[in-house]
Amino acid sequence: MDRFPFDIVGFDLDGTLLDTSGDLLAATNHALGLAGRPLLGPERIKTMIGGGAKNMLKQGLTESGGYDEAVMARVYPELLAFYGENLANHSRPFEGALETLDELDRRGTRVAVVTNKFERFAVRLLRELGLDHRFAAIIGGDTMGRGNSKPSPAPIHEMIARCRALGSGGRAAFVGDSIYDILSARNAGIPSVAVSFGFLMQPVEELGADAVIDSYAQLIPTLSRLGGAI
Repeated sequence: MDRFPFDIVGFDLDGTLLDTSGDLLAATNHALGLAGRPLLGPERIKTMIGGGAKNMLKQGLTESGGYDEAVMARVYPELLAFYGENLANHSRPFEGALETLDELDRRGTRVAVVTNKFERFAVRLLRELGLDHRFAAIIGGDTMGRGNSKPSPAPIHEMIARCRALGSGGRAAFVGDSIYDILSARNAGIPSVAVSFGFLMQPVEELGADAVIDSYAQLIPTLSRLGGAI
């Protein structure tokens, strides 16, 4: 087996490692229902995910009757409370994700999660799914402080620092499904891979990633090629 070119591989969570759309839809519709608004369909919610819960709800309110700051202030805490109690009812890893994590581990690569979901939710979700032990770092949208979530490079830099503190050296890459992910990786100076099966807000080709995959079966070969080309 040839040496794998990346010692650290980071992953976005929602729409990349996990299909969390069912639980995010339920939480958003809970808040919209409290606001007396029409509810969203399962496909519509997928285009609203990626920028954090507040951004997701803002889009839902805008689409269902218009954004109102007072309504947001009233129902946003209700969304968070509902999601906190119901975040793993429907969420599951995408096909092939766990096998890919296993293969990266066999190759000595540390893996991490960098998400715009609140850290407490990301940790709890992964714990409830029995996956938290797999990751050298789990970094949320609030981990680095206000203004330092993706697309800022700060969470990617923190991911690398935490992995290197555990003995990982060498190069890092990042895998995601949104413009936030790809820009964060670019701003941090590392290569990125976009997944076409994620919660896309735009055509995957427009994200500007260094590579695109259509399934997890393609990730390790893609990273191997990417590591030799960059």
